[in-house]
Amino acid sequence: MAKTYSIFGAGAAGLYTAWRLLNGKVRDTGAKAKQLTAGDTLDLIDFGHYAFNDKNKGTREPGARVCTWHYKNDPDNSYLEVGGMRYSYWNGDNDGKAGGHRLVTTVIKKLGLDKYAVPFNESTNPLYYLRTKNMYLNQISSNNPAPYNVDNYGAAASPDTGFNIVENLAVTAHSGPQTRAEWCNFYANGVIKVNMPDGSAFKKGDKLSDIGYWNLMFDQLGTEGFNYTSDGNGYSSNVINWNSAVAFQANNEFTPGTEYKTLTKGYSYMFTALFNAIEDLAKEKGVILNYKHNTRLHSILQVGDKIRYTTASRENPNKKNGVFETDAAWMAMSRAPIEKVAQATRYEDLEGAVDVLNTSKVQLYLESAILQPSYKIGMFFHEPWWADNAKTPPTYPAQINGYEITQDVIEQLRKAGFPEQYLTDIKKNTDIFETPFASTDTFVKAVELAVNQRLTVEQEKQLLLAAHRNTIGPSVTDMPIRQVVYFGDNALNKEAKKVYGLLAAYDDETYASFWKGMELGPNQPRLRPTSEDFQTLDGPREPSKAMIKMLRTQLAAVHFGPQSDYTFVPEPLETRFMDWSLPPFNAGYHAWAAHYDVCDVQQKIRKPSSLNPGQDANIFIVGEAYSNDQAWVEGAYCTAESVLNDFFGIEPLIDDAEYPFICPYVQPEKEKEKKSNKNVEAAEIV
Repeated sequence: MAKTYSIFGAGAAGLYTAWRLLNGKVRDTGAKAKQLTAGDTLDLIDFGHYAFNDKNKGTREPGARVCTWHYKNDPDNSYLEVGGMRYSYWNGDNDGKAGGHRLVTTVIKKLGLDKYAVPFNESTNPLYYLRTKNMYLNQISSNNPAPYNVDNYGAAASPDTGFNIVENLAVTAHSGPQTRAEWCNFYANGVIKVNMPDGSAFKKGDKLSDIGYWNLMFDQLGTEGFNYTSDGNGYSSNVINWNSAVAFQANNEFTPGTEYKTLTKGYSYMFTALFNAIEDLAKEKGVILNYKHNTRLHSILQVGDKIRYTTASRENPNKKNGVFETDAAWMAMSRAPIEKVAQATRYEDLEGAVDVLNTSKVQLYLESAILQPSYKIGMFFHEPWWADNAKTPPTYPAQINGYEITQDVIEQLRKAGFPEQYLTDIKKNTDIFETPFASTDTFVKAVELAVNQRLTVEQEKQLLLAAHRNTIGPSVTDMPIRQVVYFGDNALNKEAKKVYGLLAAYDDETYASFWKGMELGPNQPRLRPTSEDFQTLDGPREPSKAMIKMLRTQLAAVHFGPQSDYTFVPEPLETRFMDWSLPPFNAGYHAWAAHYDVCDVQQKIRKPSSLNPGQDANIFIVGEAYSNDQAWVEGAYCTAESVLNDFFGIEPLIDDAEYPFICPYVQPEKEKEKKSNKNVEAAEIV
């Protein structure tokens, strides 16, 4: 008998689930019955309407909370990322200590997109504008401290030093978790390992998962120390009152050594390629692919051995317009839309139906993910006015010039006639290949050392031209723009007139509300309730003139100094914003709340009926919100992969022996002690 599987959400988790249902290999014959075969139906239902291909033209580039925006909406023009924008590259090493997003890197390779993968360059000497003082990282010293009255001369060091001070309470460079599995154990059992001063609110042995990170940072750093770390790291979301144990690992990612990448066609292109692969696989296997856009899941119940659900349209999202059945359902959604579905499900009074979402335990676990609003504003200019090589360089140019040899650079050098032996020596040298350099001299000397030859003048020119990087950054400020990211001229069409992209504001948490107040401008009343504003699905929106002027004023202060006139920054060619606090997502990303066993939540929330005694419904939750990699596409892929492995018998896409996709259940140390004591008592009785 033909079966139907239904996926709600065509973002990262939904597309990945569909792709793996169609291309996954089952572990054994017992799982074959769950595999999609000819005549089966795969529903892909989404509230948005993404521009996947010519047949499915939508309102914006795909990716849910990933959104590439091209100048004039032309894919050949320069682009900006106004949602998620990068991934952490994995080098293929299966060692547990190897970093990187393994599933995203693998998907990109399997889809043939690795040829478009390029470094997402981070500045080694970022520009700061804090408390009206312009300074570069390498200028901060005891003679020139940051303008904060931090204890123990903390303003003479990098603002990220605050993270290290707090982390040293339990983890150091030579101790603590080193692998993904070890970090999972730390989330469950990590404690403060040092003696705390008498004035501290916390003590040695306190469980970190039960301490809010803001609480702990304030306790250890004081007002000024906390403010310096908060302002200087650029992300307010990093220092909110979330789960301290998880925060230790997450903020550890921002230390040097992580190699970030993106795609030359824009990060959204990965989802374009995934959707096209899904269409091809469905056709090849004879599976009926039923893609519905502008349709949301309204309610969901288990009735007998089927899942009964209702839908609603984009035009009337609160009124159900259809009732359907399926054999298994994936809610590829974040917290806010899941809670919206749960609200409607409460009023579906159907005899014999099982509501898996509205029990106390499921609601408790849904609340474990903190919603983090974010806001991005992009601008395009006719010149890179922020660069040191601009026609009229600013007083404080972005320090983004550097060099990196990638496979693309190797190919350029090969075409230019670079000696083949040199290219071989360079590529096998991990100290050079895909390693960023800030200094021209250091870079050239490193290459000459690798090839064991002095480069000719012409070869040096070829090398520097091919490997030059002058994009990304970011620069950081305590003003509402928070972070400035320099995308530059990244157009695929190199013959067209150059246009330079700038992410003029990248902020989150309370700063998002600053820009929300300027979207309409003076003398414009708000005509639509926020609950009906689906801008995140429609795509980037044009701001008011007042917002543009405010952006130029703040950008002028960052690059030309305090009190600089806004006209120092040219009038942009085009400006657009994305307010990720709007529905249906109501957040740009999520963070684990304190006082939760995040390992247990990750395991059980993916099949919420497992939290309810006597229930067993094929309703699954996948996505970034309840993952081991919150705020990343990797988290969406990993939760989806774990569901398919554990409940549908599909073999893992990659070797997961040293890379658990989600945290396994970790027994708390206190439970271990109780069990051990009981065993001892039993032995004594015997």
